[in-house]
Amino acid sequence: MDENKRFVIEKRIAKTMANLEKNNMQPFYAKTKEDALKIVESLIPTGQVVACGGSVTLAECGIMDLLRSGRYDFLDRAKPGLTPQESKDILRKAFFADTYLLSANAITENGELYNVDGNSNRVAALVYGPDSVIVVAGYNKIVPDIDTAVQRVKKVAAPINAVRLHCETPCAKVGECMNCHSEGRICCNYVVSAQQRHKNRIKVVLVGEELGF
Repeated sequence: MDENKRFVIEKRIAKTMANLEKNNMQPFYAKTKEDALKIVESLIPTGQVVACGGSVTLAECGIMDLLRSGRYDFLDRAKPGLTPQESKDILRKAFFADTYLLSANAITENGELYNVDGNSNRVAALVYGPDSVIVVAGYNKIVPDIDTAVQRVKKVAAPINAVRLHCETPCAKVGECMNCHSEGRICCNYVVSAQQRHKNRIKVVLVGEELGF
């Protein structure tokens, strides 16, 4: 990456990290996705029960491979051959995991997380349940405020994820939110994580690379 560009990006990351800390979330900076993997590995003791939300970012960083390495009791929602009921049971067991991992749809420079979900198992575990939550996000998820976070989801995250998940929604066809009433809609619950009551329960690893959608 061009060093001038990195200078500006790292200033934005530093500002965001300072405000995350003010909001009782524990921030970490990873220059690369490889560094992000090392940080995440350091935060999860061997043998823990771990679970995760669906995330391109976690896969890009090699974190999904780590979770499936045999070092943890991984509640794998994507394990081949699961019946619909078995998959549903895993989503519920995730609330009792020691550590839950996910990415974010957007993170504001004010230190807030913004997430939008369809089934909402991801945002539910973020809000309550596991004692430790690890959020991994590329710098491209950083936005100035909640208003721009909302627009990021409508214009970027939701349409791309709808295409990725083969959803029959208008956004998957036109490339932006149409405020639809489709059965396959993935934008059902909107969650802002601001100042936290339980200090450092949520850890946020900000990566100096573009990751996810």
